[in-house]
Amino acid sequence: MRLIPAAAVLLALAAASAATAQTPSIVEGRLDERRVTGSLEREFAAIVRESADTSWIGYAVRGRERSSGDGCWDGRNSRRTAPVKLEGSSDLFVLYRVENRAVGRIQIASPDCALDVGGLTLHWLTNVTAAESLDWLSTFSRGDTSQKVANGAIVAIALHGDAAAVDRLVALAKDGRDRQTRSTALFWVSQRAGERAAGTITDAIDRDPDTQVKRQAVFALSQLPRGEGVPRLIDVAKNNRNPEVRKQAMFWLGQSQDPRALAFFEEVLRGR
Repeated sequence: MRLIPAAAVLLALAAASAATAQTPSIVEGRLDERRVTGSLEREFAAIVRESADTSWIGYAVRGRERSSGDGCWDGRNSRRTAPVKLEGSSDLFVLYRVENRAVGRIQIASPDCALDVGGLTLHWLTNVTAAESLDWLSTFSRGDTSQKVANGAIVAIALHGDAAAVDRLVALAKDGRDRQTRSTALFWVSQRAGERAAGTITDAIDRDPDTQVKRQAVFALSQLPRGEGVPRLIDVAKNNRNPEVRKQAMFWLGQSQDPRALAFFEEVLRGR
């Protein structure tokens, strides 16, 4: 009987710890914390309407698993100057800079970073789900948003820990609005999509109408873990009808230093 209250206390402490992890530390700025009770899109739109001045809007979601010693990092630098928490959080901060009532930048950071808001207000939203975040970020990868904002949205999608992030990346790699969107998505597919990655990338090489996207897809093959892309790169180098794509495959095979790539080059030099 005495274990039940102790368990309840531990659960309460864990919940409190999680809540604390999701509240950022602010430097040079003001924190306005709001709980999302309706949709994220509606709450976001309301803040944008109310904000005559430049401000930030942000929230926390579960990110990809990272090393517990990764410490403070953000989308511009892999490691920032800050104490390294040996038991760091796997949460991800998603941050939007709003100016002239429009989003001008999307940035990500770890919860181990103190956020320097430059004297502005950070409207911090709690109770945001991964599904809502992915839905909202996806809206910035289409329409008339700037390429900088679209790229920031894709990076943020890729770093979500939710499995649905992979579906969004695959969809963007296939049907993104322009070559830059599809190319950026293809890179992150190589990092996140696991067994689905090679098929998605190869499909882009075969079917995408833009040669630059095909070239980026070849690069994405070279980024697959454990040399998984090497056999497909060899196939592209041998059989693809586009000379630019074949040349790109040869280049990345040369960079791989993989024994299979070296054997392929020996065949080429022997005229087989």
